[in-house]
Amino acid sequence: MKMSWCWLAFSIALSGSTCAQDSRLSSALINRDGITCNSGSGKVYVVDSEHGAVVVISANGETKRIATAAGPVSIASNPTTGRVYVANSGGKSVSVIDGANDEVIATVKTAAHPYAIAVDPISNEVFVSNTFSDKLTVIDGKTNAVTNLKTGSADALIVDSTAHTVYLLGYESDTLMLLDEQTQALSRLNTGKMHQWGILKIGTMLYVSHLQDGSVAAFDTGTRAVREITTGGMPDALASDAERAQLYVADYSGEAVSAIDTKRGEVAWTVKLKGHPQALVVDPAKHLIYIAETREHRVIVIDANDRHIVREYSLHGAPYALATNPQTHRVYAATLGAAPYEELR
Repeated sequence: MKMSWCWLAFSIALSGSTCAQDSRLSSALINRDGITCNSGSGKVYVVDSEHGAVVVISANGETKRIATAAGPVSIASNPTTGRVYVANSGGKSVSVIDGANDEVIATVKTAAHPYAIAVDPISNEVFVSNTFSDKLTVIDGKTNAVTNLKTGSADALIVDSTAHTVYLLGYESDTLMLLDEQTQALSRLNTGKMHQWGILKIGTMLYVSHLQDGSVAAFDTGTRAVREITTGGMPDALASDAERAQLYVADYSGEAVSAIDTKRGEVAWTVKLKGHPQALVVDPAKHLIYIAETREHRVIVIDANDRHIVREYSLHGAPYALATNPQTHRVYAATLGAAPYEELR
């Protein structure tokens, strides 16, 4: 079952939350993939759920609004074909956008209310989880033909194109479902702890954060060996800097971000923040970490080289997801508030 970010972030052992004071924040259905950058075109796409649309931001800063079906919540893009896929929760569909002219060229029906979405650019397939449904909708990127598979519900999806595997994460579970794209066979990977939140694959290693257990599980996808890395607090969002061999972990309750040395498999350093972090993105060329403190309406920037806060942005809305354009090094926050996004200048 998919929850609003307000419930997911604040209902677990957090009393006196300001969440209920903002009706829009407490009722909104949001997704960590509410914003994305197409690495092929350099365009950023962000959902505008209130208006049933997506806003596209070109590399030169020009914007365009594209009407979709009702309630868009998440986006995935295929850098090979240039197509962008939008999961419309209210419309029970996926909008297919031609990235060349940024127009909807097809609307594909899903098994139920879609939520999480991911693309395999090699097989040219799109994978969509559905709220209150055990069906995973698979879309052929060439023909838009649909297959619905019984996989169980998922709150997040990631695709390993090389291994032809889709990882399905459920928040209220201690198990990942693995879908073999070629055979459609399912298998399970036990993560050992409930309340899985973040999921990220780096090389052969798969990392899963456990919100209530103060740890990140590290799996070798080849050997299936698992190692538990203790972080403390409530680890949620994950991001990485491959060049530095570091995995960054946001700690919601500890009001901090920690760096895990992926070679040694242990926490290397921690930087204290001012609020409760919920989303991360990294500019690897500059080794800057952007952290969204959603309930504080703030984005904090940490320099990973000298491990200190170099800047903070006060936003009008509540930032719940972040994206960076590697071509321009501009960073954008998907926000709940007066506007669907804000650029960090």
